[in-house]
Amino acid sequence: MLTVDAIDLHYGAAQALRRVSITAEPGKVTCVMGRNGVGKTSLMRAIVGHQPISGGQIRFDGHDISGLRSEDRARAGIAYVPQGREIFPLLTVKENLETGFAPLKRRDRHVPDELFDLFPVLKSMLGRRGGDLSGGQQQQLAIARALVTRPKLLVLDEPTEGIQPSIIKDIGRAIDYLRSKGDMAIVLVEQYFDFARDLADTMFVMDRGEVVLSGAMKDLDANQVQRLIQV
Repeated sequence: MLTVDAIDLHYGAAQALRRVSITAEPGKVTCVMGRNGVGKTSLMRAIVGHQPISGGQIRFDGHDISGLRSEDRARAGIAYVPQGREIFPLLTVKENLETGFAPLKRRDRHVPDELFDLFPVLKSMLGRRGGDLSGGQQQQLAIARALVTRPKLLVLDEPTEGIQPSIIKDIGRAIDYLRSKGDMAIVLVEQYFDFARDLADTMFVMDRGEVVLSGAMKDLDANQVQRLIQV
């Protein structure tokens, strides 16, 4: 479904990504790990169209999307939960969810009940402002808002960062459920190895803007992965 093929990315004269290649398939979780500053978020921003690439190709659903704007990629079925959540603090939970309607046709503009099964706390907080929620609740809201679009590809950038353990478990269960449905590819940037190991079907480890280790999670040496991601 998603093929990132030997992409380069620059910020001015500084090269952030060097010939990076990853893949993601429906019903699978692709995890990207690495120390801070190695290019993980730059890769996610390239996939969703927030940052242009300077070489290589990004293909989605059989089409070259390298030159598509981010809103066109959203309409094609790519949803993004950025690091830091980026919910709207002055909007209610309901209004935050409805901001996910933008890429949808009018007939599809409703919040699926399934989202409240995944994150029950949101149903009781629909009238509360996003800024009044805890960090963990805001993260659940950000994921639910992305899922409103019924994506084919869900891109999650460090969804467990700064989140209490009980909600980390809820997020893990939600990701596992979404994978089990079999129709969505998930790309997960993660800082916690144990969380990533339990969810990942495929792992890509980055260092200095390059993929330095990749493979099926079950085939990788856990100690080697941990050495590469240790600060």
